[in-house]
Amino acid sequence: MEPKTKGSDMSKGSRGLHLILLCVVGLAVNFLLARLPMALNLPLYLDNVGSALAAALGGYIPGIVVGFFTNLVNSIGAPETIYYGSLTVLIAICSAWFAQRGYYGRPSRLPVVVVVFALIGGGLGSVLTWTLYGFQFGNSLSAPLARRILNTGALSPFWSQFAADMVIDLADKAITVAIVAIALYVMPQSIKERFYFAGWQQVPFTRKKLEAERKRARRMSLRSKIVFVAAVAMVVVAGVVTCISFVHFRNAAIDEQINLAYGVANVAAEAIDGDRVDEYIEKGEAAEGYARVDKRFYDLVNSSENIEYVYAYRILEDGCQVVFDADTPDTPGSEPGEMVEFDEAFRDQLPTLLAGGDIKPITSNEKYGWLLTVYKPVRDSKGVCQCYVGVDINMNHIATNGYQFVARVISLFFGFFLLILTCSLWLAEYNVILPINSMDAATGTAAYNSAEARALSLKRIHELDIHTGDEIENLYRSVVRTTEEMVATIENVEHQNQVIHRLQNGLILVLADMVESRDKCTGDHVRKTAAYVDIILRELKREGVYQDQLTEDYIRDVVNSAPLHDVGKIHVPDAILNKPGKLTDEEYEIMKTHTTAGAAVIARAIDTVSEEHSGYLKEAMNLAHYHHEKWNGQGYPCGLAGEEIPLSARVMAVADVFDALVSRRSYKESFPFEKAVDIIREGSGSHFDPKVVNAFLAAQDEVRRVMNTYMGS
Repeated sequence: MEPKTKGSDMSKGSRGLHLILLCVVGLAVNFLLARLPMALNLPLYLDNVGSALAAALGGYIPGIVVGFFTNLVNSIGAPETIYYGSLTVLIAICSAWFAQRGYYGRPSRLPVVVVVFALIGGGLGSVLTWTLYGFQFGNSLSAPLARRILNTGALSPFWSQFAADMVIDLADKAITVAIVAIALYVMPQSIKERFYFAGWQQVPFTRKKLEAERKRARRMSLRSKIVFVAAVAMVVVAGVVTCISFVHFRNAAIDEQINLAYGVANVAAEAIDGDRVDEYIEKGEAAEGYARVDKRFYDLVNSSENIEYVYAYRILEDGCQVVFDADTPDTPGSEPGEMVEFDEAFRDQLPTLLAGGDIKPITSNEKYGWLLTVYKPVRDSKGVCQCYVGVDINMNHIATNGYQFVARVISLFFGFFLLILTCSLWLAEYNVILPINSMDAATGTAAYNSAEARALSLKRIHELDIHTGDEIENLYRSVVRTTEEMVATIENVEHQNQVIHRLQNGLILVLADMVESRDKCTGDHVRKTAAYVDIILRELKREGVYQDQLTEDYIRDVVNSAPLHDVGKIHVPDAILNKPGKLTDEEYEIMKTHTTAGAAVIARAIDTVSEEHSGYLKEAMNLAHYHHEKWNGQGYPCGLAGEEIPLSARVMAVADVFDALVSRRSYKESFPFEKAVDIIREGSGSHFDPKVVNAFLAAQDEVRRVMNTYMGS
């Protein structure tokens, strides 16, 4: 099932009601289906159906809640089930993960779900049972099968239990998965969407966008950091609590055994007549009352499985002399009067024992294992210590119980750990991570290079509608305000740039007009040539010619600076500039200087601006300096040839000559359009760049319209 990620109009109260309903239904399904196999005497559990279904429908939170509280409620009647809550939570987490990736809707992937569930419930469950209780088949559902496997001799007790648990759980989880898959299949999408528990604090992402966001490459995402910090904090706290609990458990268990030992020692000591200890040693069983005391010692040894030995020793310089030593199933007791070597653990206490004093309990871990020993003095009627009753308690069970205690604590903690970690991550995901990432995505992909792009970027940020009600929302509001102010500033700057650009172009035209006004023959020459240049450049771009150069910025710079191509004529005397007849050779040489003079004028202008703002002036200098160069190298002032001539100047050469041909001058009449076009065509490859001529000819209809406009036709 795909989670609902867009178009959600459910209120928080509605989502809360759906969550509660889903959890209640999930718990009911778990309890009811778990009792069905018992009623039919089937070796199945079916106690995870509700958890898996709640997780598949509602996501991680409902699944974990149902799984955790199922075991919590079950533990009221069967306390041991609380330790398996972590397994139920794990199954719920896996069910939510599989559902979000569409496993339940693909029959080919259902076996994967079954195997994973069985490994958790049967595999990990078997390991947990072994850890908690050791090897005991007991009356579990898998016990009969485990015994049959064990009787074959093929597997050890542990692996027999493991195999039996896996077989039972595979069947159980196959039915569980089938029920969940069928329920999801028959349930309408609208119902499934209502039960998915998302905590969006903004406009929800689409599923595709959500997955893309979670896959964005980061060295360590905020999600990972939160998981890491929360996990480490919980593990550290749990570790400290577990260690403290273990120490208290161990100390309490030791204190309990000490009390047991002293109780047994007191009973044994009261049975001995201190005035007859010498007689007990000399005569042994023949002494009066010896058999009765020995029977009491024997009964005390067998009163608890943890009591290892009960005996009475007289402490001497060279060792311990046996007074009583009860038999055990494994070791017969020593005879009265025998000497027993001192245990090394008692060497430091020997002076006190020889003096008949009391000593504290002693623990040892030597040839007899881990033992707790207490000594109780037996005194005669004069108060003199005649011997000591010793009680040895086997402490190995405390270590075993300690391991099982730690296993229970860890099992309980793991269930809480998964619940708290998932809830923490869920809250962080919807209240911190996704809002921050959505702001990052909206601002990181924003574009401000056009009015449409700015409007779209601002719209995307507004549409996030983040409403977490905390510092994240404050940050979002600040981002919105900043973006709005930035867009307004950019639009104001662009408006000012447009004003400056229009002013700049106006000044260029004014300057060109001032120069042109000295030439009585040129008319609107600068405007017409600029229009022809624009037509030729755009035709070249359409044809894919010189495409590396012909960017929009380049075309704009050339067209805007085209009116300055004859600015150098300001240095040509009026007599030469407006001479009605043919110029002499000397006058022509002076006329030709307008190219270098124009380049010098614009070069001085370039020196007054920064490099990044001199683009159009550089093209203006190229136009002024080289527009009389010829493709064959026969032009002036530098005699450049071919592509040595800047492209802008090669284009201006065609525009300039064409306008001169079709315009009336004091020394000539205007040529017809067709004649002028033929002259341009004839100059291709000699005077003009052939590619520029081809573009001019291809766009001659546009050229004619411009010409007619300025001729008043």
